[in-house]
Amino acid sequence: MAASSALNQQIVDSVSQSAVLTLGSSPTMAISLLYQAVAQAMGNAANNSTVLQQQGSTVTVAVASTACAIILAQKP
Repeated sequence: MAASSALNQQIVDSVSQSAVLTLGSSPTMAISLLYQAVAQAMGNAANNSTVLQQQGSTVTVAVASTACAIILAQKP
């Protein structure tokens, strides 16, 4: 084993500080990932509702056009 020196002590301190930093920032990272996932889900829900509304409008116009064509095709 290497003799204890100031350099070895600095390396030990550096490694332990990085470990403490990683453990200290873990809850923050978890919450931020949760917020990001919720934001993505909300964006997908808004997009899905917009697409559904557009498709419903398209179907309504198609039904109205078909009904008008049927009415106009009848003989008086």
